[in-house]
Amino acid sequence: MKRSSLLVLFAFVGSVLMTVGCGSSKQSKSSSAQTRPSVAYVTNGVAAFWVIAKSGVNQAGEDFDADVSVLMPSDISDQKRMIEDLITKGTDGFAVSPIDPDNQNELLNKAAKFAHVITHDGDAPNSDRECYIGMDNYLAGRMCGELVAQALPEGGKIALFIGRVEQDNARRRRQGLIDELLGRSEDSSRFDPPDAEIKEGKWHIVGTYTDQFDRVKGKANAEDAMSRHSDLAGMVGLFEYNPPLMLEAISQAGKLGKIQVIGFDEADETLQGIVDGHVYGTIVQNPYEYGYQSVRVLAGLSRGQTLAELEIPESGFLNIPATQIRRDNVDEFWTKKKQILGEK
Repeated sequence: MKRSSLLVLFAFVGSVLMTVGCGSSKQSKSSSAQTRPSVAYVTNGVAAFWVIAKSGVNQAGEDFDADVSVLMPSDISDQKRMIEDLITKGTDGFAVSPIDPDNQNELLNKAAKFAHVITHDGDAPNSDRECYIGMDNYLAGRMCGELVAQALPEGGKIALFIGRVEQDNARRRRQGLIDELLGRSEDSSRFDPPDAEIKEGKWHIVGTYTDQFDRVKGKANAEDAMSRHSDLAGMVGLFEYNPPLMLEAISQAGKLGKIQVIGFDEADETLQGIVDGHVYGTIVQNPYEYGYQSVRVLAGLSRGQTLAELEIPESGFLNIPATQIRRDNVDEFWTKKKQILGEK
């Protein structure tokens, strides 16, 4: 698929705006004469979301003549092993979505001495990474809060579900949602403890349920929330696989239509839920561009290009905006998603 057509396919979810950028450039760690750099894309787990990103990685590998690989770890120790292997193999550059950035800075800084290191999806802003590619997760969380408020205009009890809160993107996403619902000013550094209930105005957030990417636990969390709160009005799934698990639990409990569901990302089950009226809406990212832009930047850096030459400014953040998907635009979005994945 040609680059021009890919950009058209995703035009409706927001163009990739180069109005934000990366930190000061470093001297290239690879020879500028190198013709085919090796580039790796490391995710923060295993999910259908990353299959879309992989399509972008593979296309960019062709477009920018790079050897590419996509690595999907099962947990933080697996991710650590993958990064260490990339260093040992002499990989020219890699993009990583850190699982626990505060405790991975030392590893990322070590890697940055031997390869070009950037982050995607979730950032490690205190590390020596060269830039972050993704959306503003705090603002995306606020966009999700808007959907919750629309779905539940009278407020009520809601439960939040997420893989883990240690990740930078997870913390910001959750906080943005809470701040939007409670009518707070924008402050991405704010942090409400995840183990506390929050009661304010018409909203009662009964808890934040984490599952560490364990799908069995994710579904059990949804069942537990319904068991503890018979008057639960809404469930919000902040990771891609959460809404499908919530829907499964709600359906088995005979509560479809009685509990509002709001989600993140574009799992087929979530999109079908919107079509069927069982999910109010979801916030979608653009994982294809996460993968594509990561390879573009890393291939350029490996060939000796500077960040400025790659048309990336100085802030350290390449913004790929999120979009709200509801019943009125779900069909268009789903069709274009299928086109990108080569599905009918």
